[in-house]
Amino acid sequence: HWNEGAQDCKATPQPPLQVHAYDPQTFILRQSPCADFEANFLYLLIGSEKALLIDTGAVADSKEMPLAKTILELLPEKDQKKLPLLVAHTHRHMDHRAGDPQFASLPSVEIVPIDLEGVRAFYGFTDWPNGIAHLDLAGRTVDVIPTPGHNETHVAFYDNRTGILFSGDFLMPGRLLIDDAAAYRESALRVVDFLKTRPLSYILGGHIELNAAGHAYRFGSHYHPNEHRLELAREDLAALPAAFESFNGFYARHPNYILSNPIRNLVAMGVLAVAVLILIVWGMLRLLRRRRRRG
Repeated sequence: HWNEGAQDCKATPQPPLQVHAYDPQTFILRQSPCADFEANFLYLLIGSEKALLIDTGAVADSKEMPLAKTILELLPEKDQKKLPLLVAHTHRHMDHRAGDPQFASLPSVEIVPIDLEGVRAFYGFTDWPNGIAHLDLAGRTVDVIPTPGHNETHVAFYDNRTGILFSGDFLMPGRLLIDDAAAYRESALRVVDFLKTRPLSYILGGHIELNAAGHAYRFGSHYHPNEHRLELAREDLAALPAAFESFNGFYARHPNYILSNPIRNLVAMGVLAVAVLILIVWGMLRLLRRRRRRG
């Protein structure tokens, strides 16, 4: 049961970070909705020679969110030193990398760049967004799959050991915010094809933004009662390309996620607001003219 926050966070103190051991070498961390409404999920994968942290969440202050301290406590030692750590991101949005500074001065920690050129160079992509990169943690290989569409830098991580796809904001029980619909659909097709011949245990994303009935929580809410499950399945991924084929460009609800283009929605709302204002002004002018004629 994930930390669901509270209606009144000040009156309901709670730990800022929840840690769940999926297995002895795989940890799921959830930032409390009271610490930040984004309530990010972060993932720590531990190999024999190196560990991988996927995303650092939405809170920078180590006093409010002791992320680095928690990760170091989870890392095993080898030769009387903590295992080297690679800090990676699903994409460059601030709520997925705000905690990076906590790791910047730590020994044996490497942080993947956040800009597109830096991402491509670090993983060795020569034909972005095609190709698959590989992270060798020794005894554990993690594949890196380009998944632009939500953001141009977005990647997903497939763990060969557990069969889990860590999908960030590309696919999750929430609002799939679309920056480039065509790129998003191509990413979905690419991931579907990649997983055709591979086992898939779960798809674990960066947030939960829906309740169990599939309705979205109010944006900015610190309280998530009766949350949708975190994990999605192969069927959810398989349905994604078709969802984009029928997408109207603005908003579409599906059983376990919502497609939304926030920029287009804002523009549409702006146009509607202007149209309503014009109608109001026109109506008022017409009313004034009628009164003058009667006078």
